[in-house]
Amino acid sequence: MRLKRYEDMNLQDLDVMKEISSIGTSHAATSLSKLLQKEVRITIPEVNILSYDETVDRMGQMEELVAATLVQMSNEVNGLMLFIFKQDLANAVLGKLMGKQYESFEEMDEMDYSALEEIGNIIICSYVNAFTQLVKVEIDLSVPSSTINMLGGILTVPIAEYGYETDKLMYINAEFIMDGERLSDGLLMLPDIQSLNHILEKLGIS
Repeated sequence: MRLKRYEDMNLQDLDVMKEISSIGTSHAATSLSKLLQKEVRITIPEVNILSYDETVDRMGQMEELVAATLVQMSNEVNGLMLFIFKQDLANAVLGKLMGKQYESFEEMDEMDYSALEEIGNIIICSYVNAFTQLVKVEIDLSVPSSTINMLGGILTVPIAEYGYETDKLMYINAEFIMDGERLSDGLLMLPDIQSLNHILEKLGIS
């Protein structure tokens, strides 16, 4: 394998992942737009390989309460997809779907949690579907799981899962734009190292 760790990726590797992510996040925005029946755009994503602490700093505060949807990838690509809702994005989508606004995730009931999990799953599936068509790989996705927790706690999950391979995270940073407002989100695509090499080989990067 050419790459042994995430941090072995060079600028060409990152540029390729950024191009794919741009199309994937665009598909995710289109799916969200259809669900909410309103225009949703998304900024051009950045793809960064960051340490745990750097990822937390980019996304917010260690003790900030967020919601997250987690999906396992298998088949030709193994790994995790993690989508993180901050409060502003959660309020925007649930306000449109359910006519509710919240000061904190702690105010949400089971139906609200279920709606957020489904929205997170739709965003992840839209991204992965675009990704599989571009890269021409088969990816199976697990049933989603979701949680409300502190940002620092949620980001320990991928570190615990793949810490034996790398202590870095692949953070895809973009913002949804709804009603002229930029809304923070966090998407982490975390293929294992073998899968990352396979993706780049399929794209002719050797």
